[in-house]
Amino acid sequence: MTGTNAGPEDVLKFWLEDIGPAGWYSSSEDLDADIRARFEELWNDAQAGKLNHWLTNPTDALAFLILTDQFPRNMFRDTGKAFSSDRLALTAAKLAIEKGWDMRIEAPERQFFYLPMMHSENLCDQDRCVRLMCERMPESRDGNLLHARAHREVIRQFGRFPYRNAALSRSFTAQETSYLKQGGYGRTVKQLRENRVAA
Repeated sequence: MTGTNAGPEDVLKFWLEDIGPAGWYSSSEDLDADIRARFEELWNDAQAGKLNHWLTNPTDALAFLILTDQFPRNMFRDTGKAFSSDRLALTAAKLAIEKGWDMRIEAPERQFFYLPMMHSENLCDQDRCVRLMCERMPESRDGNLLHARAHREVIRQFGRFPYRNAALSRSFTAQETSYLKQGGYGRTVKQLRENRVAA
C-alpha cells in the first residue's frame, strides 16, 4: 500500500520485515526509489502535521520515527531535503522516550527512538543518545553505540556534520575540508574503535 492509503503497519512491515537489519544501512538506488514510490506522499502528510495521531502508542510512534528520520535519508539522498524532517523526528523521539515507549519495543528496532538524537547537530542530544545506547541497548557496543560515540565526537569537534555541508549549501571551513580529505567519519569510527581496543 502506498501514499495516503498507507498506515503505520505498512511502514513497519516494509522496514522491519521486508528490508530488515541487513538493509537498514545499505545504500541502493533501487531501495531509495522504492521508498520514494511507496512513502513520499505519506512523508509529506507527516510534514504537514497530518500524522500526529500516530504519536499515541509505542508501535505507531516507531513507524512515525522511521518515516520521518530514516526514509528521508533514502528518498532524498545527497540533498538538503534528506534532513528536512529531522526536527519533527527529534521532537517525536523525545516525547516517546519520556513516555517510556522505547522500552516497549525490542532491540534492534529500539534504536530508531535514539537515532534522531544521533542525527542532531546538538551536543546535548548527542550526549543523551550515547547515554541511552549505553543504558538501554548495551548489546550494541560494536554497532550503534560505537556510531553514537563517533557522531558525538564529530559534533564536539565541529559543532555540525561537515559531510552534510554540500547538501545543505554550507561553506566548508579549512578544518572541515582537511577532516574530510583525511577520511572523515570513517576515520573517526576507526580511531574510536582502536582507542577502545587499546584501552
